[in-house]
Amino acid sequence: MHTKPRSRTFLLRAILAGGLAALFFMLLPPFVPHADGADASPRPVTPRGELDAEEKATIQLFEKSRDSVVFITTRAQVQDFWSRNVFSVPRGTGSGFIWDESGHIITNFHVVEDASEATIRLSNGKDYPATLVGSSPAHDLAVLKININNKHSPPLPIGTSHDLKVGQKVYAIGNPFGLDWTLTNGIVSALDRSLTEDNGNTVEHLIQTNAAINPGNSGGPLLDSAGRLIGINTAIYSPNGANAGIGFAVPVDTINRVVPQLIRKGKYLRPGLGIEIDENINDRLTEALGVDGVVILRVPPGSAAAAAGLKGVTITRNGSVIPGDIIIAIEGKPVDSVSKLLARMDDFRIGDQIRVSVMRNGKKEEARVTLQSGN
Repeated sequence: MHTKPRSRTFLLRAILAGGLAALFFMLLPPFVPHADGADASPRPVTPRGELDAEEKATIQLFEKSRDSVVFITTRAQVQDFWSRNVFSVPRGTGSGFIWDESGHIITNFHVVEDASEATIRLSNGKDYPATLVGSSPAHDLAVLKININNKHSPPLPIGTSHDLKVGQKVYAIGNPFGLDWTLTNGIVSALDRSLTEDNGNTVEHLIQTNAAINPGNSGGPLLDSAGRLIGINTAIYSPNGANAGIGFAVPVDTINRVVPQLIRKGKYLRPGLGIEIDENINDRLTEALGVDGVVILRVPPGSAAAAAGLKGVTITRNGSVIPGDIIIAIEGKPVDSVSKLLARMDDFRIGDQIRVSVMRNGKKEEARVTLQSGN
């Protein structure tokens, strides 16, 4: 019963507001073009001059390298709870780079983890289905392959990472947020960093850089100023998921050691001492013993460790545990955890003889061990 009065009030308010607006515009001075002869044409362009040498070098590096960088999209299979039908849904995106002329593509393991299919887009805009050749979660590396006789996109030249210096310039190319082929630059901020990923794997020997690395850059190359591959961008440290000036890359020395095995065998066989160890048990034992290192639980007969005289834990008849050797260093470099020991093993190859420092009965001992496949 109050609808009509409210409608009239609203109508009156609208008419009043419209009248006031019209009066406001009527009171404004009319627009009159400049009559004083002022020039309203575009301003003349000031010649820029030559680019400096550093700019030219950066442009040349990008133009020479971009064709070797690829864009990766992945999909995953999910099953509908009610119908039990299986669907393929988008999972994520990332970057990668061409390894050789046989069509092998290198990227991060976490880019393709849990994916059922992957598509590679080359710089010419063409998409190709990819197959997984092999992966190493411990190094966050994966090798994909596309069936193409690759002559359009050359492999990146390979550099070295063991001789990197903090402060030298680096360049990252990738596809952050799905934006094609983006270049960022910075410096090497630190070396030999370690990072524990969401899946629990600890990746060692990482390069830290302040070159902007954002979601989608993962798997893309990190280059030196000569345009050589020195790492693969793997992660950022950020509270909100965007670049905060701290990025990490797997060093090329690791890539050049692991990738050939992934191509040949589909997996990485890490060199080892031939001992049995356990990360969870090790943490408890070292804490109880008050020592930093890796407790050797067992030395299998015929292993490299047995040949070198290393000793494992002894359990007496009454159930008492007598510690054996505790590894504290490899080739003079400290070892304070299982992950650190495994990372140290990655510095060598199967068949290498290395110096292992252990604590035995409270005294430091040295042993020479010829590395075998596995732990």
